Amino acid sequence: MSNSYYEGIRSEMAASTHVELNRDPVSRVLKWVLLFTALACFALMTWATVFTYRAAPPIPDRIVAANGTTLFTGEDIFLGKQGFQEADLVDWGGLYGMGSMFGPDYTAANLVAIAKATENNLALDEQSIPFNKLPEDEQFKIRKQMQIMLRNIDLTQSTLTLPDALSRAVLSVRDKLEKELTTDDVLAGYTKAHALAGEKAKHTAEFILYSVFTTVGHRPNSTISWTQNWPYEPVAGNAPTNLTFTWTWVGFCFVFLGFGTVITINRLWLSGVDQGPMDLVMVGFGSLTPSQKKIWKFFLFVAVMFLVQILVGGIMAHYYSERADFYGFPIGKYLPFNFLRSIHLQAPVVWIAFAWIGSGLFLGPIISGKEARFQGILVDGLFYASVLVVACIVVGNYLGIMGYLPDLWFWFGNQGNSYLELGRVWQIIFFAALLMWSWLICRSFWPDRQLWAQARNAFLRGKIRLEHLFWLSTLNIAVLYVFGMIPMFEVGKSYTMDDFWRWWVVHLWVEESFEYFAACATAYLLMGVGLVSRQLAERTVYFQLILIFLGGVMGTGHHMYWAGEPSIWIPLGSMFSFIEVLPLVLLVIESIDQYKVISSHETFKYKLGYVYIIGAAVWNFVGAGVFGGGVLNAPLVNYYEHGTFLTLNHAHTSLFGAFGLLGLGMVYFCLRYVAGDRFSFNEKWGYTAFWMYNAGLVLWTLLTFFPVGWAQLAAVYEHGLTYARSLDFYNQTTNWQWLRIVGDIVFAIGALIMALDFTVKLKPIFAKR
Repeated sequence: MSNSYYEGIRSEMAASTHVELNRDPVSRVLKWVLLFTALACFALMTWATVFTYRAAPPIPDRIVAANGTTLFTGEDIFLGKQGFQEADLVDWGGLYGMGSMFGPDYTAANLVAIAKATENNLALDEQSIPFNKLPEDEQFKIRKQMQIMLRNIDLTQSTLTLPDALSRAVLSVRDKLEKELTTDDVLAGYTKAHALAGEKAKHTAEFILYSVFTTVGHRPNSTISWTQNWPYEPVAGNAPTNLTFTWTWVGFCFVFLGFGTVITINRLWLSGVDQGPMDLVMVGFGSLTPSQKKIWKFFLFVAVMFLVQILVGGIMAHYYSERADFYGFPIGKYLPFNFLRSIHLQAPVVWIAFAWIGSGLFLGPIISGKEARFQGILVDGLFYASVLVVACIVVGNYLGIMGYLPDLWFWFGNQGNSYLELGRVWQIIFFAALLMWSWLICRSFWPDRQLWAQARNAFLRGKIRLEHLFWLSTLNIAVLYVFGMIPMFEVGKSYTMDDFWRWWVVHLWVEESFEYFAACATAYLLMGVGLVSRQLAERTVYFQLILIFLGGVMGTGHHMYWAGEPSIWIPLGSMFSFIEVLPLVLLVIESIDQYKVISSHETFKYKLGYVYIIGAAVWNFVGAGVFGGGVLNAPLVNYYEHGTFLTLNHAHTSLFGAFGLLGLGMVYFCLRYVAGDRFSFNEKWGYTAFWMYNAGLVLWTLLTFFPVGWAQLAAVYEHGLTYARSLDFYNQTTNWQWLRIVGDIVFAIGALIMALDFTVKLKPIFAKR
């Protein structure tokens, strides 16, 4: 059948649907509630941002000893922050609990080191006996004296004077840390920071010590530290605050109320018999357009980058099992752990983005029934430019970490921010590529001026259609990426504010932009093949987006609990983070209904793609909901869990399970269209890969993440974070770390099968149709 036939069907259905939508009071109400919610959330986020800037930990001009000797300056701290980022130490250990789980958390470990050195100095000064030789009652007195000394560190002073016992402890810890940063530790799997030449190592140690001060020094007129008394370290006297406990209780009450509300609204207005007219946008199979024939490169690159991520992840997992080498090969000399982690974190962003970009561009001509001029050339240009940037990111990351870009690391190397390690030049180009993607989606949905004018005028009149929301989701992804580049042309002065803006990308991409795109893409595919009406699809998306904005935007606050942001983020973060679970519940309910509808259509041709999409909904609920927003985001739980293996469990099951499976499902949807009616479409290998992915996720969780994570959480509660992140603890978990290879093998075989399946299913593109 010709495209004109489908255009006729579309025009008839669109006409009837247009009338129906104008008479749908539920859609009309939800649309305006969504608009108000989005504006209110970002307005509240703007206010909270201004407040955070004002309340972030200040940096003294000078930090001096009691005798007036300068220990280090504010400029030294800033230079040390640059060194910390240039060496990408956050991908080896962590700071404020953010970063890798492999090495120590620098903030916690050095807090304990300073506390113990200070109390030992006090014992020697007052009783001429080392602290560990004192009677228990004398140790108690000295420890309390040390804790009071730490709490009285006042960062608001232009010149911060430290007591003698504390200043000597700071110097001894700084000298030890400086040496550790520039020395290989084979048994710990640590490769020296090649980028920290000369004074950089000393300044980096001073920056880390400043971060320690923020965790114990009290805010002005307050009884809590700048990090809400995090980390939990009994030796330093840090313990959860009243706000941490109170808002955990309130949050759990609120989420159960939310469950009831979402289920009620779903039953009243979003479920039941679908009586709306169908809008068969994607019925049948048409001839491939020039731009669609170019998309094969995106899908193969998805498979390649996915395999690269798995390979790098497998090597990283082996680091945990056998830190000294890789089956006898000194891998740390050539591939330091932090370089591998930076690639492992950025690879999923790349391949998921390519899956979404390629699928969106493929679906555009099907939706519009028309090809925009020069679309194929532009699609090719986007692909090759993006691949070049990815190659530059990998090379720049390595050169920066190895110290080959001493003056250019910020622009072309590794910025040392998890998930946003790429140099600033590559960030800017990547942002441009995202904007180009959004523009190409726009011109594929509305390929000529007349169609664009109609769509624009309808939107301005408040007649917001699913196509509008779909395209705006791509623009939303591009625009939010900008916030990860604040400040744009220089290294930021405050690590707290750097981390704040980083989460504007990392969290908002996952919990707002990606969820937004996922909701629109899933609903549109279901509507386009005639499984649900446009009316029901748009009602559902409106309601999901209301919940996504409520939970996703302000829910960013749970990342702001402990990194120096003000305490206002505990109520904001806990309340809104719990809401993140609610749209995920709705997705699971919908996925069950969708599966029933699909199963009743024996001739439904896209079952494989939808199995992946339904799997994404389920893992979204489990990984992001149960393992994330439902439990770990509770302030009191997060206080102890932050920086442990349970975070790894949440990250793997939510990022791949939710958004990775969605991307792969969209690719399979496109591949089914490529096959059409002329070519066979064997679903066997796609299903095999799907179930192997699911098995791999379950095996990771049951054999490694849970056994190590729960033991580590108990270790934090009993001994503090420093012990729970030490080799003394990790050496007790070696057997569980080795068991991760079981899940790795199953998962990797699934990826290899899928890569081969992609290759086979792309062959019809090169055949004459």
